[in-house]
Amino acid sequence: MQPIVSTAIQFPTIIFTFLLALLALYWLLVLIRIAPLELFEHDSLRDDHMGSTLVSLGFAGVPATLALTFLVLIAGALSLATELFILRWLPLGMLRVPVGVLVVWLAFAIASPIAAMICHSLHRGLHRYPPFTRRCLLGATVIVAESEGDDIAMATIDKEPNSHVRLHCKAGDCPQEGERRVLVKYLADEGAYRSVTEQAYMDTRVRLNKLRLRHKHHDEGYST
Repeated sequence: MQPIVSTAIQFPTIIFTFLLALLALYWLLVLIRIAPLELFEHDSLRDDHMGSTLVSLGFAGVPATLALTFLVLIAGALSLATELFILRWLPLGMLRVPVGVLVVWLAFAIASPIAAMICHSLHRGLHRYPPFTRRCLLGATVIVAESEGDDIAMATIDKEPNSHVRLHCKAGDCPQEGERRVLVKYLADEGAYRSVTEQAYMDTRVRLNKLRLRHKHHDEGYST
């Protein structure tokens, strides 16, 4: 037990110890209903960099705090194991800091698909409860079931046929039956979502990535 405790407060594992302590405090506040479940979620994916990043990593459909909890928990376990079985036996000296940074990066890289897989397996159960069917659904793919007049259409979450979400219809872009769409904005007053076609969403992501790369290359060229 003592080696584990000493390792937990040593770099780089202490980073995950600190993050897990914050997450534990947050979930305690959620349980006593002081903190909101959707702490980091916004009404729209536009300019929501954390939400967009988590969606791209496969965490669509669960609150960001839940995704981050699994991500930090798994990455922390990997970091702890690396420290216990490898790093503590090496004479790193001044190399401990760069090696520790590398361990943190690798731990998150390895933990990300594992955490996403766990969160994905929880989708069906979580979406039975109202707190998990609001802003945290942004980025999720739905299949249009039917239209209800000119303003509203009903859809089901992909691979969850028993789920139901309401889609807001915009002029000239009303969801069609059987169409695959991605939820991009939550309309709290209507309890409905604005959506775009899956292809349009993917095309937008590709364009944004290209713009970011061009901006990065421009900045690098300017700095030299």
